[in-house]
Amino acid sequence: MKLHTVLAAALAIGVIAGCGSRPDSGNDSSLTSQPERASVYTEKRGWTATSFAVAAANPLAAQAGYEMLKAGGSAIDAAVAVQMVLALVEPQSSGIGGGAFLLHYDGRNVAAFDGRETAPAAADERLLLGADGHPLPFYEAVVGGRAVGVPGTVRMLEQVHREYGRLPWTRLFQPAIALAEDGFKVSPRLRTLLQADPHLKKDANAAAYFYAPDGSAREVGFTLHNPALAQVLRQIAAEGSAALHEGEVARAIVGKGRDHPDNPGLLTLRDLASYQSVKREALCFAHQARRKAYRICGMPPPSSGAIAIGQILGIMDNTPAAGLLPERGLPSVDWLHLYTEAARLMHADRAQYLADPGFVQPPGAGWASLLDAAYLTGRASLIEQQPGGRSMKTAQPGLPAPVRIRYGAMPWQPESGTSHISIVDVFGNALAMTSSIEDAFGARQMTDGGSGKPGGFLLNNQLTDFSFRPADASGRPIANRVQAGKRPLSSMAPTLVFDAATGQLVMSGGSPGGALITHYTTKALYGVLHWGLDAQQAINLPNFGSLNGPTLLEDGKFPAATLDALRARGHDVRELPMTSGLQLIQKIPGGWFGGADPRREGVVRGD
Repeated sequence: MKLHTVLAAALAIGVIAGCGSRPDSGNDSSLTSQPERASVYTEKRGWTATSFAVAAANPLAAQAGYEMLKAGGSAIDAAVAVQMVLALVEPQSSGIGGGAFLLHYDGRNVAAFDGRETAPAAADERLLLGADGHPLPFYEAVVGGRAVGVPGTVRMLEQVHREYGRLPWTRLFQPAIALAEDGFKVSPRLRTLLQADPHLKKDANAAAYFYAPDGSAREVGFTLHNPALAQVLRQIAAEGSAALHEGEVARAIVGKGRDHPDNPGLLTLRDLASYQSVKREALCFAHQARRKAYRICGMPPPSSGAIAIGQILGIMDNTPAAGLLPERGLPSVDWLHLYTEAARLMHADRAQYLADPGFVQPPGAGWASLLDAAYLTGRASLIEQQPGGRSMKTAQPGLPAPVRIRYGAMPWQPESGTSHISIVDVFGNALAMTSSIEDAFGARQMTDGGSGKPGGFLLNNQLTDFSFRPADASGRPIANRVQAGKRPLSSMAPTLVFDAATGQLVMSGGSPGGALITHYTTKALYGVLHWGLDAQQAINLPNFGSLNGPTLLEDGKFPAATLDALRARGHDVRELPMTSGLQLIQKIPGGWFGGADPRREGVVRGD
């Protein structure tokens, strides 16, 4: 694959300072903290390919996917290989102990696969409350077994592979098993996150694996061997997902959570054995940019991704945004005002309505009511759109259908890190998959899978994506409260874009980044579709957004004049490192062009 030269206008290159650890939920300063610390910013120019391509968050993982595609495998074959390697080399973000959403295109139809974690059968809405009835501080809930949900990634991948795989299931695990046995070198990003984390070394297994005897994180270039994970992967390769959800490995997962001395969990063997991934109908909507019609597809609830992106784009369609081009390579003040106001309106609706569809009803006839053109036109009218118009600061939810609001609005709380994979193959298949263990290093609980060998894999803390508070001040239940068997709401936004006229795939993309995933992904889509940038240029754009509070801008990427102008319009501007991890693959004449985020270690491989 050859490097494609692109213009990286107005983007600084250098080291981004790491942000502090996240405060407890409910603390306003948590609005400006990030799920994973920043590390080194590395300029990337993008990659071209003619036949197939795989974009992943680590070069070793991308190489594993490339090997599967080169061997005649499909996009899902490559995705399985990539995810198993990520479990080894990027343990802070995702792995076999977590969950995922996957959007798959088979050349004709788009399907959405839900491998999101579920709450144990014994969980109830008081799970994240302390003895005093108030929400627990964030890390008191995270560290230990309390927030561990039933993992779904492996079972979901198995389901998709049954439908679309070409290579034998066992073949897909060989790269990860070999790396786990032979060892891989600690990367700068992994060491940065290990050194910064105050909780991981409290787990004896994790401490012995990730840290030197003096307590310092393993140095960059240190070779880590993980024989415990190699054994677990061999079992999954031979027996399928049952090896993780039943038997020795399942007993090890349950024991690790339930036996935690300070913060035990509720997960049982029955919870693991009964878990099922779900095939859902993709949520697609129409969008027009530069006189061209597109069909954008994403995940339905319990992901908020497609609805959030569709609302932002739909609201902006009813403003002057389309006529506002970047100035000196950066979004203009007027455009940022319109975007962040649209973001506030979206987040207000998200907090009011969205949750696991098995437990809540959508407003109106379905989730598409939140994307209704007339409704979004009305929402856009709430924005002061004229030059100099002031920020609403905090938006209120709308009423997309003439129904009584049944739920209380969920207060803002932290949402954490993930990893994204985009793949296209030679057979016309494509996918976008975002996976997660929630916070960096999840619950900070590392199980050896019952092997007794060094290493293993980390358990998720995904239950902290539920609302800590089960009801609002008026006593109305919050849609995203904890309930047994329920899947927590997520911002993960794997996305596929199509030419509406021809049906041809235009782009596959997505990003990690917690609650800001929506904004990272929307930024990239807008840059490509509206501003005519290529995938890498769009990724390189500085990050921005709002979570229905302050206006958030990537630290050091905007001039002081931009910050001052936004403040003059009533915006509460906060600068922070916004560590996106965007991966994009876009269709170009003669093949594909891929981009990977300079803020992380991702690359694109292909032929």
